[in-house]
Amino acid sequence: MMTKARLILEDGTVFTGKSFGATDESVGEVVFNTGITGYQEVLSDPSYCGQIVTMTYPLIGNYGISRDDFESIRPFVHGFVVREHCEYPSNWRGEQTVDALLKEYNIPGISEIDTRKLTRIIRQHGTLKGILTTSAGPVEELLEKLKTPLMEDQVARVSAKSMFAVPGRGPRVVLVDFGSKHGILRELTNRNCDVIVVPYNVTADEIRRIRPDGIVLSNGPGDPKSVPEAIAMIQELLGEYPMFGICLGHQLFALACGADTEKLKFGHRGGNHPVKEFESGRTFITSQNHGYTVTESSVAGTELSVSHIALNDGTVEGLKHNIHPAFSVQYHPEAAPGPYDSGYLFDRFLAQVALHVKGEKANAATR
Repeated sequence: MMTKARLILEDGTVFTGKSFGATDESVGEVVFNTGITGYQEVLSDPSYCGQIVTMTYPLIGNYGISRDDFESIRPFVHGFVVREHCEYPSNWRGEQTVDALLKEYNIPGISEIDTRKLTRIIRQHGTLKGILTTSAGPVEELLEKLKTPLMEDQVARVSAKSMFAVPGRGPRVVLVDFGSKHGILRELTNRNCDVIVVPYNVTADEIRRIRPDGIVLSNGPGDPKSVPEAIAMIQELLGEYPMFGICLGHQLFALACGADTEKLKFGHRGGNHPVKEFESGRTFITSQNHGYTVTESSVAGTELSVSHIALNDGTVEGLKHNIHPAFSVQYHPEAAPGPYDSGYLFDRFLAQVALHVKGEKANAATR
């Protein structure tokens, strides 16, 4: 028997469809992702914590869920919205359905609604709060629940609770986990890095005691200004070690250097966003997932330069420090899902790490 579900937006728009996944009621920020594939990576990306994700591609779930395609230990979305949910996937790697995964983690889903209309509403009005429910209660009563402010502690919820090591024979890299995807770890371990993963609220002195050769600032959910302890840590360590910021890490790097951030109208989410790199003149197709951006005007007067720009809307997609070996990108060079065009940025970071290590050894020899 079909269970009816409703997605109610804060502007009063009601979408009625079919429930799948859990029947729990959930409130979150309603966003859309334009990816054609990669729904499992989207579901398990910690950057979606607190959000109800709409997939614009019409058929979702057709290749099931595989153990090996998760980007974190568990999914963090607050709800999942699709046009058509495939109940019987066909894939030799598939181990369960999307429906079963969402039930395991008490995440509600809704299908058989007009996701094109929903996407147009978000594009026109900007990101909206919404409630996903199987309740038959009055719309007015459910809208009252949307007056409560959305959570602001997403990073604390998804970050590692303590340090742990992923050993390697290469340079030691501290990965500051603001909600890091497994793809970042894969890219570093594929390059033989000795990775130490640390929580979001790690102090500068705690990092110094690890004796790293470089620092990666990971992706993560929410407003970068809600992580002031990370901004202070970056300010203190900037210039001591090479740094590479990704997504939220890019925004925190910008704030630490005196630039500013602002919320985008409806964000960038998908695996098909063109970005131009000024140094090479090349355009890369990138994977993106963010709702905030560094304001270009705020970069002037800092020691930063804009290195990449989004061709769709002209927003800042990359920064480099003019003095220290530090740079960042707004998009995801580790992809998953999406193209791997920008994996070279990890090599660029490790080249800076190698120069730093060489310099440290030379300084030690002259002491």
